[in-house]
Amino acid sequence: MANFDWRSCFGQLLTELDNTDQSKWAEVIRAQLAHRFDNNPHGDLDRWQSAMDSLPDIPDATAELNASAITLGSPHVLSVSQQETLESGLRGLMPWRKGPFDFFGVHIDTEWRSDWKWDRVSPYLSDLSGRHILDVGCGSGYHCWRMLGDGAKRVVGIDPGLLFMFQFLSVKRYLGNVPVDLLPIRMEDLPEGLEAFDTTFSMGVLYHRRSPLDHLLELKGTLRRGGELVLETLVVEGPEGYSLMPEDRYGQMRNVWFLPSCDTLLRWLDRTGFRNARVVDVSETTTGEQRSTDWMRFNSLQDFLDPEDLTKTIEGYPGPLRATIIAEKP
Repeated sequence: MANFDWRSCFGQLLTELDNTDQSKWAEVIRAQLAHRFDNNPHGDLDRWQSAMDSLPDIPDATAELNASAITLGSPHVLSVSQQETLESGLRGLMPWRKGPFDFFGVHIDTEWRSDWKWDRVSPYLSDLSGRHILDVGCGSGYHCWRMLGDGAKRVVGIDPGLLFMFQFLSVKRYLGNVPVDLLPIRMEDLPEGLEAFDTTFSMGVLYHRRSPLDHLLELKGTLRRGGELVLETLVVEGPEGYSLMPEDRYGQMRNVWFLPSCDTLLRWLDRTGFRNARVVDVSETTTGEQRSTDWMRFNSLQDFLDPEDLTKTIEGYPGPLRATIIAEKP
C-alpha cells in the first residue's frame, strides 16, 4: 500500500514558517495534516499516491509557467515506454478540472480553460514580483504556477480536495523545491488575523459561502496592510442591494448561496473595510471555457444550461456571469 509522507511533502514550507512570526500557524498546519492523513485518511489516497509514484523519473526538467498550458519539458527525448507510463499515471489522477497542463508532450485538456481567467485578471494585478501570495480554493494549483511565473516570491494555495493536491504534486515532483505549495485545508482552517500575504486571490469561492461577508472578512485577515485582494465570483445583473439566492441548485450545483449584482458586491467590500474596490472584468462563462474533455469525462457546463435557451441555467436562472474585483486592505 502507498503511504503519503506529508511531513516530507510540506517540510520546506513548515520550516519556513517555523523561522518566522508564523511559527504558531506551522503548529496548526502540522496538527491539521496529521489529522487528515494519519488519523482520517481518504479512501482513494493509496490509489492517487500509486498513480503519482508511477510517473517516470525525468531528469533536468524545465518549466514554462507563462504559457497557456503549464508546460514541463526536458532536454532528453522520452522513450515510447516513458511516454506511455507518464500518460497512464496522469490518467490515474483523472478527472483533471483546472488547467491546462503539458507534461513532456502529454497535453492535459482540462475541463476549465483556467488560462482564460488568468488572461482576464492578470492585466489589472499589481506587480507580483517578490510578493507573498495566498490562493484560496486553488484547485490543482494552475494559477499558483502562473503566479510564480510572474515573479512571486512565495505562493501558498489552499484547497481541501486531495485529488487536486496530487495533481499539483505531479507537477512539483519534477521541479524540486520551488516556493509553491498547496495545503489541503479550508479557509476556516487558517488562523484569524494571519496578515501574512501581499496578495490574496479568491476566485470561484464566494458563491459557495453561506456567509459571503464573513468570507470577505476572512480574506481581509490574511492580508498585510496595503495588501491586495483579487476576487472573482458569479454575479447577476441588477441594482445595488440585489442578490440572487437560488431556491435549491444553480447550474446543478447544490452549494451556491448568493449571486450579487456588481454594485451589491462593491457595497459588501466597502462594508467589510476594503478600499478602492473596482470591477475590472465581467465575462460570461461559455461552453468553450468549461466543457467535458477526454481528461474530464463527466457532465459539464453544456449539461447545466437550458437546452432551449443557453442564456439560462437548467433551473431557469440567468446563465453564469463572472466578475473580477480588485480591492485593497487599508
